[in-house]
Amino acid sequence: MEKLEKKTTVLFPPELFRQLERVGKAKRLSVGELIRRAVRQQYQISEIPDRLKAVDRLSQIETPVSGWEKIEDEIQAGAAEK
Repeated sequence: MEKLEKKTTVLFPPELFRQLERVGKAKRLSVGELIRRAVRQQYQISEIPDRLKAVDRLSQIETPVSGWEKIEDEIQAGAAEK
């Protein structure tokens, strides 16, 4: 779990806050955690461990890749056909 060090105050209309409390209760999450997740999703902010996991998964994909020269030749051949 990440270390929480910074604090802010956000004011909500009462009904919106009640809705957040209901969602949090249903998902077993605090209102604060709901807000943190929403911010990450809205602004496409991911944590570094998430990024590293994604890079690791991508590096494990086995695809038939030729050397750069062959790839470049194939690209040029494809462009010449058009």
